[in-house]
Amino acid sequence: MTEDYRLSKVEILIQQKKFGEAEKLLSDLLTEDSNNIHFLSLLAEVFLQQDKFDNANSIIDNAIGLSPDSPHLFYIKSRVAIQQDNLSEAEKNINQAIELDPFDADYFALLANIKLGRKQFNEALETANRALEIDAENLLALNTRSTALNKLNRSEESFETIEGALREDPNNAYTHANYGMGLLEKGDHKKALDHFKEALSNDPTFDYAQSGMLEALKATNPIYKLFLKYSFFMGNLTAKYQWSVIIGFYLGFKALRTIAKNNEALQPYLIPLIIALGLIAFSTWVIAPISNLFLRFNKYGQLLLDKKEKMSSNFVAISFGAFIVGLLLYFALSDEKMLTIAVFGFAMMLPLGTMFSPSKNQYGLLIFTIALAIIGVIAIGLTFSTGEMFNLMTVIFIIGFVAFQWVANYLLIKEDNQ
Repeated sequence: MTEDYRLSKVEILIQQKKFGEAEKLLSDLLTEDSNNIHFLSLLAEVFLQQDKFDNANSIIDNAIGLSPDSPHLFYIKSRVAIQQDNLSEAEKNINQAIELDPFDADYFALLANIKLGRKQFNEALETANRALEIDAENLLALNTRSTALNKLNRSEESFETIEGALREDPNNAYTHANYGMGLLEKGDHKKALDHFKEALSNDPTFDYAQSGMLEALKATNPIYKLFLKYSFFMGNLTAKYQWSVIIGFYLGFKALRTIAKNNEALQPYLIPLIIALGLIAFSTWVIAPISNLFLRFNKYGQLLLDKKEKMSSNFVAISFGAFIVGLLLYFALSDEKMLTIAVFGFAMMLPLGTMFSPSKNQYGLLIFTIALAIIGVIAIGLTFSTGEMFNLMTVIFIIGFVAFQWVANYLLIKEDNQ
C-alpha cells in the first residue's frame, strides 16, 4: 500500500469519524517517517477528536519542535487548549498562528470564538468580522459573529448573520444549535426547539444541541423561563460583575432585615418581601433539578437527561419529601423536634441540586454535600436524643449550609469565567 494511498485513507477515515482506525494507520506511517509534520498534525487531530488531550499535546509539541514556523500546528494546539478549558493558553497559541499567517480566516474565526468564551463580546465581533473579510463564508466566523451580536443586544443583525450561515450550509448541526441558543436567550423557546431538533437530526450525539433542547423543553414552564433569563443574564457577566450581583443581593437582603427589625411599622410590608427574596434566591439553586424531575415524565425530555442530572433530581425529590413529612409530623404531633427533619429536608435541596455542577474541582461540591448531609443527620439524632434543637451539630450544619453557597458560587463563577 503506497504512502499516498494510506494518507488518503486516513483523511477519509477522519471524515467518517473512524478515529481509532485512522490512529492505527497514522502510527504505521510515522513508524516509517517519524518526523513527518503532516502525519504528526493529523495524529494530533485524531487524538483531539477522541478527547485524548494529553496525547494530542504531546504530539503537537513534538511537531512544533520540528517545525516552529508552521501556523497550523499552533492552531491545533489552541483547539486542544479550548477543550481543556484553558482559554488563556488557547489565545496565546492562536495569536502565534496568526502572527505566522495573518491571512487565514480559520485562525481569526477561532480567536473570535475564544474572545466570545472570555465574554469579550466587542472584541469577538471585531475579530469575527476580520475573519469574514478574508472568507465571507467561514461558518465559525458567521456563528461567532451572530452570537456576539446577540450578546450585545443587536438581535436583528444576529439573526440575519446566522440565517446567512444556514444558507451556506443548511444542514450544519452547530449552526442550527447556535441559532436555537440565540432564540432561547431571546425567549423564543418554541422556535428554538425547531432548530435544536434539526441539529440533532443531523448529528444525534451533539452535546451542545442536546443541552439546548433540554433547556428549551424546560422553558415551556413559565417559572423556569424566568430563571433561564436570569441564567443568561448572569452567564453574560464577567466574574467581577457576577460577584457584584451576588454580594449586592446579599447586602440588600441583610439591609432589609435590619430595617424590618428596627421599624415595627414597616414589618408588615418588609417581611413578605424578605421571605419572597429569600425564596427567589433559594429557587435559583433548586429549579434546574426540580425541572429535570418533571422532565422524567416527558418522553423526549427523559432521553436528554444524563445520569447525574437524573440522580440529582431524585435526591432533590427525596429531600423535598423529607421536608413535607417533617411538616406533617410537626402539625400532627405538635412536636417541635419534627421541625428539624423539615428544615433539614428543605435545606438539603440546595446542595443536592448543585453537587454535580461542572467545576475543575470535580468532586468538591459532591464531598461538601455528603459531609453536610452527615452533619445534618447527626444533628437530628442529637435533637431527638437530648431534646435540644440547637445543639453543636445544628450550629455546624447552619454554618456549613451558608458556607456551601459561597463555595459553590466561587467554583461555578470560576468555571464560567475560564
